[in-house]
Amino acid sequence: MPQKPTFEVVIYSKPFTHDAAALHKPWNDLLEINENAYPFMRFEYLAALELSGSATRKTGWAAHAVTIWNGGVMHAACMVYVKSHSYGEYVFDFAWAQAYDQHGLAYYPKAVIAVPFTPVPGPRLLARGTDAGQALLKATVQWCDSQGLSSLHVLFASKADLQTCSDTGLMSRHTVQFHWNNPSPSYTSFDDFLATLSQEKRKKIRQERRKVAQAGVVFRHSRGAQIIGHDWDFFYQCYEQTYLEHGNAPYLTRDFFRHMAETMAENWLLFIAERNGKPIASSLIAINPYAMGGGVAYGRYWGALERVDCLHFEACYYQPLNWCIAHGYERFEGGAQGEHKMARALLPVKTSSAHWLAHPSFADAVDRFLAREENGIQGYLDHLQVRSPFKSNT
Repeated sequence: MPQKPTFEVVIYSKPFTHDAAALHKPWNDLLEINENAYPFMRFEYLAALELSGSATRKTGWAAHAVTIWNGGVMHAACMVYVKSHSYGEYVFDFAWAQAYDQHGLAYYPKAVIAVPFTPVPGPRLLARGTDAGQALLKATVQWCDSQGLSSLHVLFASKADLQTCSDTGLMSRHTVQFHWNNPSPSYTSFDDFLATLSQEKRKKIRQERRKVAQAGVVFRHSRGAQIIGHDWDFFYQCYEQTYLEHGNAPYLTRDFFRHMAETMAENWLLFIAERNGKPIASSLIAINPYAMGGGVAYGRYWGALERVDCLHFEACYYQPLNWCIAHGYERFEGGAQGEHKMARALLPVKTSSAHWLAHPSFADAVDRFLAREENGIQGYLDHLQVRSPFKSNT
């Protein structure tokens, strides 16, 4: 019987500065093995979040890279953030923190294996096999315990990650997102796509698009290196204003998008709405042209300087979907939450996270809560399925 490899655990406390040279290439090599260049776990993306001042110790995201090595080769890795709050995660545990506080216990600091501010399902535990993945997660839990952290949360994980978490004893939690899928054979045009919808939904979309067009709004888009500096500046102006209108500062700094333009330009698609030759709104879409089965686009950020009825739907859904159809993309993921997306033919899908709590009694209570919550999630999904926007087959 072959022996399991002997792994060495190395934890880097400054992964994007002091330790970047040792981590950058091995990290991306692991990612290529796992998930077809999924952009949000690229070292460049994670580094940009810290180097831009967006996700740092100061903002409550202290990054540590937990790695597994054998024979000088990195066999597994994950980015663990020690957090002093629960913002920017999109898997809500504020009630858990409140329960800890009511019992005189500290919920923070806690740890998350996540991509800050990015609720896009994908790999979180990069590994060259099951043994390495399990060794990575066990080492991470042990490290969290040794640091006196209350808990560890693996957010928006892939199916492979969830299996590793289950095998290691973590509890599963589920929520719902809304994704659009291009069938096989693919849609040939936006009208071809509309023809598959019920008359009510088809009419609604056409009415919404007509309102934007009648307001004199036209769109242009740029991809990758074609997105020039003043377009990035205009996008950020829109993005920032939208946050400020809701009483919050934006999570991401302008410098983050400068890093994206310099290191990952090929993963971005920008739509700009103009009226009378003046830009008034924008939406920024992330793209992965190399996803297995076809390209994937991800709805990410949007903002407007002028109010036009239905402009949000046009900028964030109809323009991206039209682009996806024209370029043969397989899927468009609409981001966190948003039941209204169903009317735009984005269908509900279950997304998952996994959780470890150090306190045995709280772990038991949360486990019971998650069982009840799962029944509610399944009922919600069943309810949504009945409301499909597509034509009935019966």
